Amino acid sequence: MSDYDFDLFIVGAGSGGVRAARIAGGYGARVAVAEEHRVGGTCVIRGCVPKKLLVYGAHFAEDLDDAAMFGWDVPEKRFDWTVLRDNVMAEVSRLEGLYGETLGNHDVTVFKERAVVTGPNQLRLASGRTVTAGKILIAVGARAALPEIPGIEHAITSNEVFHLERMPRRVVIAGGGYIANEFAGIFHQFGAHVTLVNRSDTILRGYDEQIVDRLVKISVAKGIDMRFNSGFSALEERDDGTILCRMKGCDDIEADVVLFAIGRLPNTDELGLENVGVELTERGAIKVDADYRSTVPSIFAVGDVTDRIQLTPVAIREGQAFADTQFGGKPARVDYGCVPSSVFSHPPIAAVGLTEGQAKNKLGVVRTYTSDFRPMKNVLAGRNERSLYKLVVDDGSDEVVGVHLIGPDAPEIMQAAAVAVKARLKKSDFDATVALHPTMAEELVLMR
Repeated sequence: MSDYDFDLFIVGAGSGGVRAARIAGGYGARVAVAEEHRVGGTCVIRGCVPKKLLVYGAHFAEDLDDAAMFGWDVPEKRFDWTVLRDNVMAEVSRLEGLYGETLGNHDVTVFKERAVVTGPNQLRLASGRTVTAGKILIAVGARAALPEIPGIEHAITSNEVFHLERMPRRVVIAGGGYIANEFAGIFHQFGAHVTLVNRSDTILRGYDEQIVDRLVKISVAKGIDMRFNSGFSALEERDDGTILCRMKGCDDIEADVVLFAIGRLPNTDELGLENVGVELTERGAIKVDADYRSTVPSIFAVGDVTDRIQLTPVAIREGQAFADTQFGGKPARVDYGCVPSSVFSHPPIAAVGLTEGQAKNKLGVVRTYTSDFRPMKNVLAGRNERSLYKLVVDDGSDEVVGVHLIGPDAPEIMQAAAVAVKARLKKSDFDATVALHPTMAEELVLMR
C-alpha cells in the first residue's frame, strides 16, 4: 500500500473519466472520482445521448407525412414537446444511475463535489477535505463558449435546450459546426422557424465540401434560413420575453430563443492546474504527451480537456489506454489517424478519413467516385431529397482513403465503412464485394 489516500484520483466523471476509473479499478487500483455535476458527463447528461433522442423524435415529422404514400392513415399529427422532453430526461437519469453502478461495482469512491488540484499529488474538495493520490487524471471535458456581447445572458447553450418549458416558434442559432446544424434540424422538424447565423461563408469545416454543399441546399429547401458572414452586436429582451438580435452583416432578427453553438472550450478554469506547473494552451487545454501525461509527471488528462478530438469514443479510448498503461502493465496508445465522425443533421452526414482536398494536399493524385441518388423510400413518398456518397481513392495505391456520406442512416452505414478505411482496403476490394440489394449502402460497392 502506498502512502497516498488513493492510487488514482480522477477529476470528472464523464465518458473518459468513468472508463479510466473502471479499468484501473479492475486492475486493483484504489480509485476515487470527483464530480461536481452529474455522473455521466456531457455526452450522457447534456450532449450526444439526449440530443440523439431529440433527433429520433424529429424524424417522425417527415415520417408521418410520408406514411400516407405507404398506405397508413394518420388523421392528426400533433407534437407535444413536454412529453418528449420529460421522457428524454427520464432516460438520462436512468443512464446516470447505471454509470454510478458501474463505478460502485469496481469499488470506486465517488465524491459528488468539486475538486481542485493543490499539488502534484494533492487535491482539495469543496467540503474542505484534502486528499492525496499517486496519480491524478483530469477528465473534466469542455464547456460551451459564449461571446462577450451585450445581452448574452438572454441566450442559451446546448445545455439548456433539454430543459425548455415550451417549444419556441422562432429559433436563432449561432454557429456553423455540428451542434448548430443538428439543433437547426431538430427545431425545424418540431415546427419552429430556424435561422442559422454563421460568421463565415463555410459551415462544418473539416467535412468534404460536396457533402456540406448538399446539406446547405437541402436545409434551405426545407425552409431553414441561413445567414452567412454575419454576427451579433447585442441581444435585447423585450417586455413579452422575445429577443431582438442586433446583427452585423444582415438584418436584425426577432426570436423566442437564441442558441449559441460556436464551439467548446476546455473546462480548466479555477482547477489550480497552472499553480502546480501544468502547462495549458492558449485555449486552456492541458498539454499532454502520447501517454496523456502533462508537464507535471503525476498529472494526466484525457478527453475534451486536451482539445485533441472532441468526441466521446475518443475520450473512452484515451481513458482505456491510460488505465491499461499506468495500472495494467499493458502500454497502449490511441491511433487518431482514422476516426469516423457524424453530424446528426437532417439528413445526417458521416465521414471517415481524408476529404478530397486533404487527400490532394497529402497524396497528390487522387480519384473520386460519387453516387448521387434518391433513396427508394423518398421516391415512393414523393420526396425529392437526394443522398450523396463519395469515395476518395489514392491513385497510386488504389487505397480508399476517405468515405463521405449524406443521407438517411449515413452514420449507421459509416461504422462499417470505417473498418474498411482503417484496414486500408482498396477500391478493387469494394468493387469485388457483392452488393446487398435493395439498400442505400450498396452504393458503396457500385461506384465505377
